[in-house]
Amino acid sequence: MKEIVIVSGKGGTGKTSITASFAYLGGKDVIVADCDVDAADMHLLLKPDFGNPKDFYSGLLAKIDQEKCIKCGKCAAVCRFDAIPIINGKFIVEPLNCEGCGYCPLVCPTDAIEMNEQNVGKLFISDIKTESKMVHASLKIGADNSGKLVAEVKNKAKEIAENEEKKFILVDGSPGIGCPVVSSLSGANFVVLVTEPSVSGIHDLRRVYQVIKKFGIKAGCIINKADVNKNKSKEIHNFLEEEKIEFIAEIPYDENFTKAMTYGKTIVEYDNGEIKKILEDSWEKIKELATNL
Repeated sequence: MKEIVIVSGKGGTGKTSITASFAYLGGKDVIVADCDVDAADMHLLLKPDFGNPKDFYSGLLAKIDQEKCIKCGKCAAVCRFDAIPIINGKFIVEPLNCEGCGYCPLVCPTDAIEMNEQNVGKLFISDIKTESKMVHASLKIGADNSGKLVAEVKNKAKEIAENEEKKFILVDGSPGIGCPVVSSLSGANFVVLVTEPSVSGIHDLRRVYQVIKKFGIKAGCIINKADVNKNKSKEIHNFLEEEKIEFIAEIPYDENFTKAMTYGKTIVEYDNGEIKKILEDSWEKIKELATNL
């Protein structure tokens, strides 16, 4: 079993559309993990049934027992996050401001404050239209610890893949270089970078590859919308050669990507032309590269 993670340094490169296409091409051989838990959208293309929902708990939140509270204000005085205002004569905890540090209960003279584990999201193990499974999750608005939720998604996907003897785990990572990306990369066998020929695209490609290098993971690259700026595409090719990153494919700009999404389809379902052939060849190359590591 090989774990393939697809990432991009920035949003808008077409990463999720490409990942969903590979999931469709991989069919029953692939367990999909949508690790973009902050803004999950793989479900729009793979039609999961949102099966087996499970609450995800992470982080602590202070809660004040108003019957025990003597309104001394010591908790508010020590809070460095301004999370304990006084409203209508009562000290209350603002959930979005509370960092769960646990300092306030230590100074409370009446033990009126307790720290409770937070329900910050849900995890799903869904059947999808490829006759396989997808592990995905949704993080509540303003919730923290997305890196831990990503780790939970990946661990569950790996467990299912091992139990069902699947050949590949295909991971849609978060854009950027933050904790969710680091968590997505942990344990990967091969990474596919999806980029675009723009100033920001190249800048963020360089940034995210620096993270990948820290893990020592072999990487390949797909240049999406490659014909929009050929000079920048050439710059990307130069970077790939410098860093010995495997060039996988160039995909031309095509409005059918957007049209396919409006019908809830991957581009390889919607269009039987050039783009489908490029993605089919890319998927075969990625599988070969990952398998031969």
